[in-house]
Amino acid sequence: MNRSQLLRRIDERWITFVGSYSGLSDREMIDPGVIGTWSVKDIIAHVKSWEEEALAHLPVILAGGRPPRYSVTHGGIDAFNAQMTQRNRDVPLFEVMRRQDETHRRLLSFIQGVPEETLATDTRFRRRLRLDTYSHYPIHARAIRKWRKHRSPG
Repeated sequence: MNRSQLLRRIDERWITFVGSYSGLSDREMIDPGVIGTWSVKDIIAHVKSWEEEALAHLPVILAGGRPPRYSVTHGGIDAFNAQMTQRNRDVPLFEVMRRQDETHRRLLSFIQGVPEETLATDTRFRRRLRLDTYSHYPIHARAIRKWRKHRSPG
């Protein structure tokens, strides 16, 4: 996969993710229960957190290093997710949305500057990028669409 194909895949899945909550009111965006107690806002903040993790750790991988393990730094991925959810809990919806847009733009800009050969094969870099972005977005897009389909109107 070359850079343009990778960016197209990210973009397609990003558009699907954003489309999963398009048209919801601010009230609907903060209603809990989409995934466990998470609201759509919580999911957006969660996806943003993982893009931030990609931006923090992909340069380390690119330089030949290994990012610290979540089991060591946070007590595991579930604990990391809980910590990030709590950190973003009181952030207003408009600010979560602004931060999401800004983080996603930074991620795309970063990918533009990565050497092509890093993107072309199944490297540790590509695996981390996939896990934190384009294979992550559909999981949450499906959950939001399912919630929208089955929730009570009003």
